[in-house]
Amino acid sequence: CLVTHGQVVASSICRNRLTPLAQACREVASPQLRNQATVVGNVVTASPANDTITPLRALGTTVEVASHRGRRSIDLADFHTGVRGTVLAPDELVTGLRVRALGEGEDGVFVKAGLRSAQAISVVHLAAVVTRDGDGTVTDARLLLGSVAPTIVSGPVGALVGTGLEDDVLGPVAAQVAASVRPIDDVRAPAAYRRDLVETMTLRALRALREGTTAERPPPVLLSSAGTAFVATVPVDVDRVETTVNGRPITAGDAVGVTLLDWLREVAGPAAGVSLTGTKEGCAEGECGACTVLVDGAAVMSCLVPAVRAAGAQITTVEGLADGALHPVQRSFVDEAAVQCGYCIPGFLVAGAALLDEVDAPADEVIMEGLSGNLCRCTGYTKILEAIRSAAP
Repeated sequence: CLVTHGQVVASSICRNRLTPLAQACREVASPQLRNQATVVGNVVTASPANDTITPLRALGTTVEVASHRGRRSIDLADFHTGVRGTVLAPDELVTGLRVRALGEGEDGVFVKAGLRSAQAISVVHLAAVVTRDGDGTVTDARLLLGSVAPTIVSGPVGALVGTGLEDDVLGPVAAQVAASVRPIDDVRAPAAYRRDLVETMTLRALRALREGTTAERPPPVLLSSAGTAFVATVPVDVDRVETTVNGRPITAGDAVGVTLLDWLREVAGPAAGVSLTGTKEGCAEGECGACTVLVDGAAVMSCLVPAVRAAGAQITTVEGLADGALHPVQRSFVDEAAVQCGYCIPGFLVAGAALLDEVDAPADEVIMEGLSGNLCRCTGYTKILEAIRSAAP
């Protein structure tokens, strides 16, 4: 239940055997939030817009639940009762998910449409899994749709069985799937647009499965030097936190009930006689990235991390990037005039440094994915891209 989206994305086993789930996890929020948020959390919050539920349904997932009364397994198809609603009893916790891996002749894909390329709630998303025999004939097909009903719904794709996914079959199936949904009008999209999206996305997803092009993307960006994701466990009954910030041991109290962001700025820094105010609060919701720091080598949004998580951790803030001289990313931001008002820049610097530790000479597409959790209110992204590109070894 503590497996993060970032850990799924980082796992070659998940990418190869749970392909649509790994693709969905990569579409969740941003690298920093993928390093923090869990797949089980996505399931339990029970929004039909949550990206991972459709692939989990397509892969035949069961939910493992426990309470003082015992344990039980629930088919994920029976777990959600509506928007934000589940069958969990008040005393029950989800302890894990049991997911069936893709088998011989099976392939799957996840497709999402949002209003921007990252940090976006789905307007529509879908996951499809097809099974084909040695001749390429479909023997089974499943398609699940999100953001088109109060819960995840199945698309009628039975007509694919016995076909080779030919275009003259896919067109009518995609139209039938679109006709089966009754989406709502809301601030993100009108119902008619959602139905059009369903038809187009279904057609493209099934064609990708036919052509075997479902995995044609660069390797994922993790923003984690260790190659794994931040684990969001917290110690219990911590009165004073002993941690290491920018290579300096720090011990300080007042960590219970506050965020790592506030604790670094207002408690840890003054306790150690150093300034740790470079990390900024822009939104307090994990949307803007101004508060990005590294915890045990993984970039996270410190406004969403409990301060007690710092216990025993190695933390790097923007102040720790420079070691006697400016970090190459800092120097490049100066040289390329990428520094603007300065408020969001510390988060960009930390994320950029983590990216270059992970990827040598990243392409622009990779840089944009690595910085997708950071917003610049001055809208100067061209200079920021140039600075990261220039700082690459």
